[in-house]
Amino acid sequence: MTFDEYQKLASLTAGYPNRKDNLQYPTLGLAGEAGEVANIVKKIHRDFEGIITEEIRNKLKDELGDCLWYIAACADELGLSLEEIARHNVEKLATRYNLLHRTEAD
Repeated sequence: MTFDEYQKLASLTAGYPNRKDNLQYPTLGLAGEAGEVANIVKKIHRDFEGIITEEIRNKLKDELGDCLWYIAACADELGLSLEEIARHNVEKLATRYNLLHRTEAD
């Protein structure tokens, strides 16, 4: 599945108020879901001595998926595609870390 395919499918499940004119809802949703990821990671270190069990891994997969959904919704609100955002981010990082002129041998 491509980013754009995911974004289109995720858009079909977006039923929040004033969709297409409400960046606040998915942004706050993203913050909440990111907080859930952080809370799980905190508990890994507090309760499980840093060990990530399969159950915890699956919980993180669920929460990261929720984060991805909200990122897609934010992108929709801004008229951006996830593909465009991913490409822009890689280009930004390549410039920042001078990866455009590096090889794997470096």
